[in-house]
Amino acid sequence: MQLNHIKKEITKTINTKMAREKSYIYPTVLVFKTSNRSNAKTKMKIYKTRNVDEIIDALEKDKLPGIPKSAEILDIGIGESFIEKYKKKHDLFGSLK
Repeated sequence: MQLNHIKKEITKTINTKMAREKSYIYPTVLVFKTSNRSNAKTKMKIYKTRNVDEIIDALEKDKLPGIPKSAEILDIGIGESFIEKYKKKHDLFGSLK
């Protein structure tokens, strides 16, 4: 009797799809310069469906869409608060200091 209960639990677990890790609930914010030159443009990219590990792995492989290979990474952070913090720090989008 107990064995049947365990079998039912195992089949429920196997038949349901495993959810992704919940670390992607918070946005990941990446601030970069398009090159290492002094007049390079500073940009911010916000990822809502990727976690930090996926972004770092993609950066190491140079396979992150929208980020050139010659980009200089300035900051990376997790959460809504980093969006405003990095806007002020790097003077992005016309924000005031």
